[in-house]
Amino acid sequence: MIRRETFVDDILRDIKAVISQMVPPEARITDVEFEGPELVIYVRNPEAIMRDGELIKNLAKVLKKRISVRPDPDVLLPPEKAEDMIKALVPAEAEITNISFDPSVGEVIIEAKKPGLVIGKNGETLRLITQKVHWAPRVVRTPPLQSQTIYSIRQILQAEAKDRRKFLRQAGRNIYRKPEVKSDWIRITGLGGFREVGRSALLVQTNESYVLVDFGVNIAAMRDPKKAFPHFEAPEFRYVLDAGLLDAIIITHAHLDHSGMLPYLFRYKLFDGPIYTTPPTRDLMVLLQQDFIEIQKMNGVEPLYRPRDIKEVIKHTITLDYGEVRDIAPDMRLTLHNAGHILGSSIVHLHIGNGLHNIAITGDFKFIPTRLFEPAVSRFPRLETLVMESTYGGSNDYQMPREEAEKRLIEVIHQTIRRGGKVLIPAMAVGRAQEIMMVLEEYARIGGLEVPIYLDGMIWEATAIHTAYPEYLSRHLREQIFHEGYNPFLNPIFKSVANSRERQDIIDSGEPAIIIATSGMLVGGPSVEYFKQLASDPKNSIVFVSYQAEGTLGRQVQRGLREIPLVGEGGKTEVVNVNMEVHTIDGFSGHADRRELISYIARLRPRPERVITVHGEAHKCLDLSTSIHKKFGLSTRAPNNLDAIRLK
Repeated sequence: MIRRETFVDDILRDIKAVISQMVPPEARITDVEFEGPELVIYVRNPEAIMRDGELIKNLAKVLKKRISVRPDPDVLLPPEKAEDMIKALVPAEAEITNISFDPSVGEVIIEAKKPGLVIGKNGETLRLITQKVHWAPRVVRTPPLQSQTIYSIRQILQAEAKDRRKFLRQAGRNIYRKPEVKSDWIRITGLGGFREVGRSALLVQTNESYVLVDFGVNIAAMRDPKKAFPHFEAPEFRYVLDAGLLDAIIITHAHLDHSGMLPYLFRYKLFDGPIYTTPPTRDLMVLLQQDFIEIQKMNGVEPLYRPRDIKEVIKHTITLDYGEVRDIAPDMRLTLHNAGHILGSSIVHLHIGNGLHNIAITGDFKFIPTRLFEPAVSRFPRLETLVMESTYGGSNDYQMPREEAEKRLIEVIHQTIRRGGKVLIPAMAVGRAQEIMMVLEEYARIGGLEVPIYLDGMIWEATAIHTAYPEYLSRHLREQIFHEGYNPFLNPIFKSVANSRERQDIIDSGEPAIIIATSGMLVGGPSVEYFKQLASDPKNSIVFVSYQAEGTLGRQVQRGLREIPLVGEGGKTEVVNVNMEVHTIDGFSGHADRRELISYIARLRPRPERVITVHGEAHKCLDLSTSIHKKFGLSTRAPNNLDAIRLK
């Protein structure tokens, strides 16, 4: 490993001198240390600092750092006693459902059905909890659906608190290894997802730092490693990994083509630094990575990584909410903004080199309001380079208007139900499934649907995670949940499919039904089993509501193949005769279509100097790049994988 020059101890010495002058002595400071992107001040008496509401703000302004004040671990009440004390202090009417502890940050998470009663009038109960147990309380509303994924993540963070704190300190010392650096040059290299969809990975380099944005897998090309995985053989990437120089990884959203290879890096000890993303993205990517292991096993393939490698991902993830600005390297600041694609999806904004250059990387984004989310953010403080997706960047890639798509979906469902058939909707567990659920729920609520809607695969668990983060949903949904007291995700028309026996009962039943099942491209998952058994009956229908990648079973069915050979149990090939009706309704996509992509550039503020088109089939990246240049006069490029582009 190459040793990096570090000035952390000198920097901390100066910081401690400032803090000692500004913080009252009765706070009794025990330690000051960088932990991840924050400067943490440990005190034996936190109330002495909290009494002055402006003190932390003034410290942050002087030191130009994000400041957190935490109680010294020695003064924390043991978790068992702290839990009893909290329950004694909070009125029973608050209906506390869970109390969990994160010792790595000295935080106690209190879940309650009525969080306002935990906080108390003017925060009085919360202050009392802090005084009595010394843990920093974080109050959250009890999710209406319990998520096993969220529970497991909290258990891991609690059990691994010592390792987590050690990691955070290492990460902090790396971020602040030098005073703020003004970089000499910046460049980006495409390691995957350039002129293609899948295995997204982009390396941002300066003369001081290396940051990776996304690290995905192309599940449609798993039998061809040259197309399935990011380009590990790229010389600059190989060098960075071998030398241990990668500062951070940023994940735009949870889908496997953007996050699926993360645990692989930990399995082979290629990276041990911080991963930055939003809280819901962390939870959803863990869910999808765990499912990816099972899919590989079911297909007789040795999994790329193990559950314990996903555990390492959890331990190394630092979550940020939208709009929070954090240092992630000596010359880089990160802000995540809403991308409107799926829960927690982000546009990555990097401020590089103390004002030298600003990059926005859209990941996957949507630029119109949907039932689930607000449109992607299009205003930034500064912007010189935009890296944007081109999934639907072709000149003819105009999706059906959302209202028309919803109307068409209901028509197909009614036609199928009238002839006694079943409707199969293959959908990504995260995003498309919940979008379709909201359409069907509203229609059912007004009496338009009376057949059961079965949710199979990870959809129920993914929906539970959605209910845990209502603040990331659209204004309309938040209004329904918080002010009208109605949660559409809980409509009893939705039935969870628990196992293969229940699945077979649904298939064998002669009754009409709607089935939303993973995966969305018919690549593994229960949707394939439904398809195999329902395809031969002309009464049934299959409705594609999301992108079908080249090489997937979904794309073959979508193209109209009527006889499809599939490998069944024991390696035997069986031919599936497709007599069911096949429909594609593209208005539900979480990707911006051609109209939205052009509109995004038109409304982008400030207008960038350069636009780089990625994440689309080659001709679509090129088409969009050319059109943006002609319409707006901007410098544009549609690079290939392994191309390196100097930005400054």
